[in-house]
Amino acid sequence: MTSEVVPSTPVPSTPVHRDYYWLRSFVAGGVAGCCAKSTIAPLDRVKILLQAQNPHYKHLGVLETVLAVPKKEGYLGLYRGNGAMMVRIFPYGAIQFMAFDNYKKLLSKRLGISGHIHRLLAGSMAGITAVICTYPLDVVRARLAFQVKGERRYTGIINAFQTIYHKEGGVPGFYRGLTPTVIGMAPYAGFSFFTFGTLKSVGLKHFPELVGRPSSDNPQVLVLKPHVNLLCGGVAGAIAQTISYPLDVARRRMQLGNVLPDSDKCLTLSKTLRYVYQEYGVQKGLYRGLSLNYIRCVPSQAVAFTTYEFMKQVLHLN
Repeated sequence: MTSEVVPSTPVPSTPVHRDYYWLRSFVAGGVAGCCAKSTIAPLDRVKILLQAQNPHYKHLGVLETVLAVPKKEGYLGLYRGNGAMMVRIFPYGAIQFMAFDNYKKLLSKRLGISGHIHRLLAGSMAGITAVICTYPLDVVRARLAFQVKGERRYTGIINAFQTIYHKEGGVPGFYRGLTPTVIGMAPYAGFSFFTFGTLKSVGLKHFPELVGRPSSDNPQVLVLKPHVNLLCGGVAGAIAQTISYPLDVARRRMQLGNVLPDSDKCLTLSKTLRYVYQEYGVQKGLYRGLSLNYIRCVPSQAVAFTTYEFMKQVLHLN
């Protein structure tokens, strides 16, 4: 999520600071995404196992699964699939941050849409753009994370790409579950950017000395203090997750495809949601693992926002 700045007098930057702005912005977003995801990788693995009702762990809760995975697969089992995640999350984070900035400018300057609504729309569009560009990597990562020791179908990232391509219909096999992902990403990314942006702008406007501090690369620009970033990001993530979580459950089940014994019941978004609801209900089906997402939210957003703010100052993006 991109931080917005309070109105200030433009300060001429040196040519070196103007050069390759898009590249520096790309790197800042990618690094922030990687740091955030590495911090919560074990919880992400547990979330996938619970969402997809893995037979080895489906009878366990969140804490029990966190403790059971190291016993069955070793501590590195908590990071299974994280290599594929890093390959995916760098371009994902980079594209999302860059797209948000560009969509905001497009909506404001070209279409005349401003105020809070342009954050919501730009965030949704940025999230969808990033998802479409990196979706095959997310599918591979989900497949690797779903595997348990002794029952591996894929030996690594390259093998997973090859297997899915040859056995699941070529390129379309990498986009299974894209529809619920896109539908779920619109409210998730939209409300994340909207909530964080609104909290930030209100805070910097009414309580600048309490919540803000001057940016190190441009003292005339105020940025949020780290602990305020943590709070705003946590609230934004919690709200967005609650709204979009059932679609995330459907997405994971569709992504896993024939890895699941009941994959024939999860061919479309509506069928998957109906099946999960009828078979497992709301709490144990559509919202299974949501408590884990709330636990993930605060550290993930804290690292993402803090890292991105740091990278923006290091790379002179303010």
